[in-house]
Amino acid sequence: MHAFGRSRPHPGFTLIELLVVIAILAILISLLVPGLSAARRRTRQTVCQTRLRELSTGWHIYADDNDEMCVPGRMANLGGGTGNSQNWYDIGSGLKYRPRWVATMGKYVGTPALSMPRTDYDRQDYDYNVYACTENSAWIDERNYAFGYNHQFLGNSRRTNGQFHNFPVNRSHISSFGSTVLAADCMGTAAGVAESARLPYQNDGTAFEAVGNHGWTLDPPRLIPNGDIGTGDAGSPRTAVDPRHIGKANVVYADGHGETLTPGQLGYEIGPDGAYLETGPDARNYLWSGSSRDEDAPEKP
Repeated sequence: MHAFGRSRPHPGFTLIELLVVIAILAILISLLVPGLSAARRRTRQTVCQTRLRELSTGWHIYADDNDEMCVPGRMANLGGGTGNSQNWYDIGSGLKYRPRWVATMGKYVGTPALSMPRTDYDRQDYDYNVYACTENSAWIDERNYAFGYNHQFLGNSRRTNGQFHNFPVNRSHISSFGSTVLAADCMGTAAGVAESARLPYQNDGTAFEAVGNHGWTLDPPRLIPNGDIGTGDAGSPRTAVDPRHIGKANVVYADGHGETLTPGQLGYEIGPDGAYLETGPDARNYLWSGSSRDEDAPEKP
């Protein structure tokens, strides 16, 4: 027979016990969040690497379609500016005024880089995610771009004294595809100034100090006094890789494989103030020359 009486009170948390639980949860979260953040950055790094590899596929198809000629960093200026139709090139979605390397070969990637290319202007933003870096997704101005091309060795159509600096370059002249950098994460001309002097990204800007400025060009580690540097304008700092992915830069090689390496592993030398040196004693061009040899960058004519 059930006995009636006072029921026992259910035990509850004391204030001290509750504070202990909260403290434990806070510690667990502090331990987990950095790991989750690092995992997300590694995922972004992998996606970015995949996008660079897709660009390398377009690079090869372009050469297949153009008698083995490597895509130039930018189509040559044939005079007359935007009014000269000889400066207009088909990029798969229409004609574009002097497209840079990504837009030129975009039709071979599967998605043209620009949905509505223009012949009267040369500062458009790329339209699709495949052309964006996952770590700096706003760097999509075709001039101030996230991915730089090894144009000095693979195709530099700038001219001095009426002669191309290094164009055209035949793909068959590359003797070591697996050790020739095709493109990589690029900091632009901000790489050549002290770290403390660098400015935020400017989509339509031209400040040498702004990160990403003229990032479509990627200078090799060791430059020469009579060589091309940065934008090619007087006083331009050099460009260099950007270790934006957990202290390293994504790189794709001419054979299509990718790596994620530090600037030092790629041959660059950085000074005490954070600026990339132009002629540092330890700078090497082994991974840039196309021959696996430490060759000088091409001289200007």
